[in-house]
Amino acid sequence: MTALLEVDGLNKRFGGNEAVKDVSFTVSPGECVVLAGDNGAGKSTVIKMISGVYTPTKGEVRFKGKRLTGSSPEAVRRAGIETIYQDLSLADNLDPGLNLYLGREKMKRVMGIPVLDRAGMRSDAAKVMKGLGIEVPDPKAAVRELSGGQRQAIAIARAIHWEAQLVIMDEPTAALGVPEQREVMALIERLKARNVGIILISHNLPDIFAAADRIIVLARGVVGGSRKPSETTDEEIVRLMMGAAA
Repeated sequence: MTALLEVDGLNKRFGGNEAVKDVSFTVSPGECVVLAGDNGAGKSTVIKMISGVYTPTKGEVRFKGKRLTGSSPEAVRRAGIETIYQDLSLADNLDPGLNLYLGREKMKRVMGIPVLDRAGMRSDAAKVMKGLGIEVPDPKAAVRELSGGQRQAIAIARAIHWEAQLVIMDEPTAALGVPEQREVMALIERLKARNVGIILISHNLPDIFAAADRIIVLARGVVGGSRKPSETTDEEIVRLMMGAAA
């Protein structure tokens, strides 16, 4: 299958510190690639280079065959890549519909005056979430009143609404209870079924093995190994995270 995303030889220096060195991998449509590693392994630096937050010191990022290296975060989003960070970037005082359009609000005219189309945004949010199998009891409720799993689902729905073809998730089950973790894993499977590529950052072994089609292990900024879940074990992944030779 033709790669959706190609990461080729990424390096990133911060002064004298080489945070990431020669990281390469691909992601295909409908594939979940997990970037696994301990804190400080370089996972967040890699996704920030893909999403346009950082410019690589060396190397290249290509999406659907087109070079993205050095593009702004806005240009990366327009190309079809959405990143969901741990803080989710949701406005706690707004409802799911307004969060879906946060920064890209839908407007309508009333007596010639442009106003927020709240009903339209809520209707769109309900359709997107229903399509992903997400249930929100009250579509007008502020997201602060929702569970952690529902909040994560809204962030994922926002990415899908804006037609993301690749979704990057940074520790999506952190601080969630077991039922909510299962909800997020089920959402990942639905995204894969829609042919959306996924990069999942995690150091949680159950999440890694539940979601991954391939596991890319980072250790001290370099790729320690690449494995299919069916061909490895928890113990081997932990050894690779610790920097053992692949």
